[in-house]
Amino acid sequence: MKPLEGLVVLEFCQFLAGPSAGLKLADLGARVIKIERPIKGEACRQLSIKDLFVDESSLLFHTINRNKESFAADLKNPEDLVLVKKLIAKADIMTHNFRPGVMDKIGLTFEDALTINPKIIYGTITGYGEKGPWAKKPGQDLLLQSLSGLSWLNGRKSQEPVPFGLAVADLMCGNHFVQGILTALLKRAKTGKGVQVEVSLLESVLDIQFEAITSFLNDGGQLPERGDVKGSAHAFLSAPYGVYQTQDGYISLAMGDLLFIGNLLEINLEKYADKHQWFASRDEIRELLAARLSTQKSDYWLNILQSKGVWCGKVLNYNDLDSQPFVKDLQLKQTVKNSEGETLVTTRSPIQLDGAILASSKAAPKVGEDNLQIHEQFLNN
Repeated sequence: MKPLEGLVVLEFCQFLAGPSAGLKLADLGARVIKIERPIKGEACRQLSIKDLFVDESSLLFHTINRNKESFAADLKNPEDLVLVKKLIAKADIMTHNFRPGVMDKIGLTFEDALTINPKIIYGTITGYGEKGPWAKKPGQDLLLQSLSGLSWLNGRKSQEPVPFGLAVADLMCGNHFVQGILTALLKRAKTGKGVQVEVSLLESVLDIQFEAITSFLNDGGQLPERGDVKGSAHAFLSAPYGVYQTQDGYISLAMGDLLFIGNLLEINLEKYADKHQWFASRDEIRELLAARLSTQKSDYWLNILQSKGVWCGKVLNYNDLDSQPFVKDLQLKQTVKNSEGETLVTTRSPIQLDGAILASSKAAPKVGEDNLQIHEQFLNN
């Protein structure tokens, strides 16, 4: 039995942050029902990556919404709204990421929900909080990466700002949302009362930078200064930390004793015996390491370094990664199937409980696919 089995989640969310949280709750055993507009459904169904689609919905939608059900309802239609309120009365959790004010107009604020279900866990995701001049601005991942300072941590000093190639603000906000919801469930168990959970993309993207921002706040306002050597990997860490090209690929060097590594590589680094130089002269040191590492193949260097306990490894692309034995050994992929029998391969939950992997073979639903079943179970009595 999964830990959240028996809990019902109504998901009024779209795109990434809220649905990614719903995915994690579903993996933990909750029954997650997406409340979607009829016919077109949630907006992410048409937001594709690489123009990839499965049935009428994007592969992106399928990636984030596997293991869920779909109930089609028009929240502006009084009859449909009555049905939705009946569902709220029997649910444990409801989540939404509408802009501030939208649920007020519909009549489904936290206070409204409490009158329907006094024990409801009510979760909201916003871009910048519920109040203030930014409250109604679009909460989009790239915009949040840009305004939060995050894009100045990637790349090299001589480069322009470099955003991450993942929706890190959305996905981390989804993780924080799950943390808040699980905490709210514990609070409800103690008090017997409903709980409101609020997170924002802005607060999440700042939270994941707590090390960098704390350094800035306590270092006289000194901005992060990225290294300016190819392969620089962290604005705040000393040499040798970074990625280095070899004759046949790339290897990464993590934190380690610079002089010890220099000896293994047969480079004289005695002039950097003062550890403070490892940061102050990091570009110069990395240039020396890069020149040496470029003379042999990756495996040659890894055999030398790893045998002596140095933290290092190959830089793999997805093809390389997919061929690694640990992908099969750890069962890192799973196959899911939709109602028409189509299959797709995706990742699984990274959590194991009592040695059991949290997997599910159910793909994302079509719009309104579960209306009949939900009517029979929740609405016909």
